Amino acid sequence: MADAASPKTDSSKYPMPFTRIEVVLMTLVDGNLAVLLARRAQAPYAGKWALPGGVLRIDLDGSLEEAAARVVRERLATDLPDLKQLCAVGGPTRDPRAPWGLSIVYRALSLSGSTLPTAGKRIEELRWAPVESLAKGISLAFDHNTLVARATDAMREDVEEHDLPYGLLPAHFTLTELQQTCEAVLGHALDKSSFRRRLNDRDLLEPVDGEKRGGAFRPAQLYQRRARLRSLR
Repeated sequence: MADAASPKTDSSKYPMPFTRIEVVLMTLVDGNLAVLLARRAQAPYAGKWALPGGVLRIDLDGSLEEAAARVVRERLATDLPDLKQLCAVGGPTRDPRAPWGLSIVYRALSLSGSTLPTAGKRIEELRWAPVESLAKGISLAFDHNTLVARATDAMREDVEEHDLPYGLLPAHFTLTELQQTCEAVLGHALDKSSFRRRLNDRDLLEPVDGEKRGGAFRPAQLYQRRARLRSLR
């Protein structure tokens, strides 16, 4: 006897959207905020630059997080442990392959100066592109210009609230390196005294015992994210 509380539905009456995962991976290149772009190997938009991404697979993905991790491995041949969901976007004109397209967008950071990931499935090549160049008219496939802009805004809001961009930094860093990184993300200079006062007020960092960097006369103390904060992220 069928469960009256769980009636069967005719799925043909409720067609599902074409669902993708998009990844906005950012780093610093020559002191400027940059995003990873992939040259598409297949239609639609074959040969055009876009965010790396892939289709959600209900036969492989037990959750959205699993889907994002799989897409990153397939497209970039790496793992990004700190993926954060940015937003979901959808509509009838997003993707010419389907009458309605949905994308779940994730963002992550890559250590400044790290090597370029390896191009994986359905990608001809990868490159870092300054986010400012996209804002000034370089056109990406689909609506990916808008997604990069949203990720950039979200990242800058994080830094303004002192959710610091640790993913762009090595595990141990100087306060000057941290400030310069925050300035590169924000796109403007920060007052040194005010910046350090806010760091101290919020108790975000801890010194690394016995570690300094710099010249023999004025070596700079190295810091790391405070342990109790690391455990929460």
